[in-house]
Amino acid sequence: MRQRSFVQRRLSPRLALIGAALALTLAGCTTRYRNHGYTPSDAQLAQIAVGVDTRESVAEAVGTPTSAGVLNGSGYYYVSSRFRLYGALEPQEVEREVLAITFDPAGRVENIERFGLEDGAVVPLSRRVTSDNVRDTTLIRQLVGAVGNYDAGALLGEP
Repeated sequence: MRQRSFVQRRLSPRLALIGAALALTLAGCTTRYRNHGYTPSDAQLAQIAVGVDTRESVAEAVGTPTSAGVLNGSGYYYVSSRFRLYGALEPQEVEREVLAITFDPAGRVENIERFGLEDGAVVPLSRRVTSDNVRDTTLIRQLVGAVGNYDAGALLGEP
């Protein structure tokens, strides 16, 4: 039986480890897709008759909506999105579909519309946050900051 040389004994495990690390790195850089939400298909929407169906019959035919309008009687909204994930990068939305079913004041279907990602607009949200006016709130900073802020007269009880 032939003995392996010193170099072969040392390099073999290292090469295997490097190969495994390289394979894991390449596997992490593959593109994956993630789907969120639900929108009814055209075949399901064919069951809905504009001017005839009501909120209850729409929910029964195509399922409950992802969200409903803020105001009573405004509509049902079905939303689905598809995100592309690539390595450690931030997920990117590549598809979005919004199905809006609006109702008239009597509660019957008035309109059915589909919107895509290209129809959307970025809406800037504003936040109003009240600051607490306390900076460096760690205990040590508060203790060190309090040194020298005492009035000797107040400690002795003098007015």
